[in-house]
Amino acid sequence: MNFTIEKMKAEDWAEVQIIYQEGIESGNATFETSVPKWEEWDKNHLRDCRLVAKAAGEVVGWAALCPVSGRCCYCGVAEVSLYVKGSARGRGIGKALLKELVEQSEAGGIWMLQGCSFRENKASLSLQKSFGFREVGYRERIGQLNGVWKDVIVMDLRSKIVGV
Repeated sequence: MNFTIEKMKAEDWAEVQIIYQEGIESGNATFETSVPKWEEWDKNHLRDCRLVAKAAGEVVGWAALCPVSGRCCYCGVAEVSLYVKGSARGRGIGKALLKELVEQSEAGGIWMLQGCSFRENKASLSLQKSFGFREVGYRERIGQLNGVWKDVIVMDLRSKIVGV
């Protein structure tokens, strides 16, 4: 599958939210139970480091960063969100999105990326590990999703360029 990585635009949201909804419905990606409206999502994510993967003009994956805290001491720490359309998985899209996200985050002064994944989301954990993310902990039974307690694995990637 040929695809390109581009900056996410507001016009991409209609396709992005479909992929996000697919992740929600999997029960394997997020504690969210519904896709937020664009305005809320836009407010909660960094303006830079918003990406889409497109194949034949269609969005097949997306990635973005949100701050982990509003406190200024954490201004260089961001949490990764990355979703790939089910029919497009296993084709290197997640890897390409994460590579570009890491590069853009460092260019934007981010020194630490954080990934929080459900324990059973092996694909997400494997992708993060392939980029050098390390497991720094887990939150056992941190929350329930549809009445099921979920463990969350916390991963991080420290920049070798920013904040050294």
